[in-house]
Amino acid sequence: MSGLLLDIQNLHVAFSTRAGMVEAVRGIDLQLAPGGTLAVVGESGSGKSVTAYAVTQLLDRAARIPKGRILFRGEDITRADPARMKALRGAAISMVFQSPRTALNPIRSIGLQVMDAIAAHENLPKAVLRARALELLEAVRIRDADKRFDAYPAELSGGMCQRVMIAMAIACNPSLLIADEPTTGLDVTTQKTVMDLIAGLTAERGMALILITHDLGLAASYCRDVTVMQQGRVVEAAPAIDIFRHPSHPYTRRLVAASPTPTSTVDELVGETPRAARAPSAVPREARVLLDVSSIVKRFDSTLAVEDVSLTLKAGESLGLVGESGSGKSTLSRIVCRLADADGGRILFDGVDIGAIPLRTFHESPWRREIQIVFQDPHESLNPRFTAFECIARPVRRLAKLTDGAQVKRRVEEVAERCGLSPDLLSRFPHQLSGGQKARIGIARAVAVEPRLLVLDEPTAALDVSVQAVVLKLLDDLRRDEGLAFLFVSHDLNVVRMMCERTIVMRHGRIVEEGESHALFRNPQAAYTRELLGAIPHFEPMQAATA
Repeated sequence: MSGLLLDIQNLHVAFSTRAGMVEAVRGIDLQLAPGGTLAVVGESGSGKSVTAYAVTQLLDRAARIPKGRILFRGEDITRADPARMKALRGAAISMVFQSPRTALNPIRSIGLQVMDAIAAHENLPKAVLRARALELLEAVRIRDADKRFDAYPAELSGGMCQRVMIAMAIACNPSLLIADEPTTGLDVTTQKTVMDLIAGLTAERGMALILITHDLGLAASYCRDVTVMQQGRVVEAAPAIDIFRHPSHPYTRRLVAASPTPTSTVDELVGETPRAARAPSAVPREARVLLDVSSIVKRFDSTLAVEDVSLTLKAGESLGLVGESGSGKSTLSRIVCRLADADGGRILFDGVDIGAIPLRTFHESPWRREIQIVFQDPHESLNPRFTAFECIARPVRRLAKLTDGAQVKRRVEEVAERCGLSPDLLSRFPHQLSGGQKARIGIARAVAVEPRLLVLDEPTAALDVSVQAVVLKLLDDLRRDEGLAFLFVSHDLNVVRMMCERTIVMRHGRIVEEGESHALFRNPQAAYTRELLGAIPHFEPMQAATA
């Protein structure tokens, strides 16, 4: 096909492992015209990012391309020498990586890093480089770019770091921009800002865009064409409107079905017949108040992170806490869990003022067992030197006070089975497990001590939609069967609507709106809540359910 910017033909990518060669990409074809926008979607391990790294020759040393060709503007760059690829990367093909904090140099200011990106391809005086870098930072809407020029990545938010990465990527006006999961972990308003920025800049500069994502809403909102990958193969490729309205491949239909929408239920996400809807009245009116938080205040230096926040949570109830990054929701959840002290206010748990118990002694109190937390990143929260069994068993010994080895083994195996973990996984270390398996271990570890309150801090933020669906179903079943109360912290409003009877919306450390979830999302009263809802990327799966 002539006139293509990128033409990938029968590409195979394999990795050398101790068990032999493992194929990650298995004969894919992919085409992109100049100025085109293509989303490559699929779950972790489908080969999306490996394909992008093959195009840019950033593959791991263990990788090989035994077959296939990568043509860029008609030139075969499959095995181009390092000098040629160095000339192309940045100038003709640029990439925005998933984790900007990892990709950016932590000990070099953001302004100098943008200057470096320009200097790699253009020999310009330092003053001109600085002026160009400032223009780029302003182009990606970094506020007070001249003042932030000398700031380091650690001094910026995740969204701001991603903007710096975009500035570096477009510094030399490339023909192709590859964005690899550029909004993972960002709240919906920051996500929309970043994606609007990428879409606007690529259109304005005539660049082609490849968006690698597992978020079908993003793919539908920002790309004209979609390629669906599964296990290293392309299973479907078509215009976005056709993919989401009339998905033809069973895998695509599963992805569409597993993506939360404003009307979906947890049971529908996993393809089950919905149980009786859990209405707000499912928690009896006479149920006692388990958690009573009043007038909480938390300061960091001179900044108010949480300002005069009050909430109640009944036994067996699920309360959602939503808002963009910096709204104070995670800080509040850590205070409730007694992982941080408040500077003011009171926390009553089952009538006991647990906020008055010093942090240094709270972990030894009986209340530590009653309140457990599931963290956002299960990989970071699991000890890499512990097996899955030991990750679950340690709190069982410490908090549930089980010392008999047989009893501990029985408890761990019971809760692992309840959380959908097969026995053979218990002997593995965290690095040997998938993201979904690690998420389940984090949940199993928390529920193994039989708490009454589970605080969930973005428990599915980094998971693929199908894995997220399974984890949400697990949590929903646990709550119904075990009578757990949930404080569910998330920036995914569709997930909160499905999982929580009531929702609290926070902004700048304060509550701006609260109420019954379905009513709040159907008819939000606060302008900020309407802004959050309007920022959710979505698609219209008109025939997905019956295709």
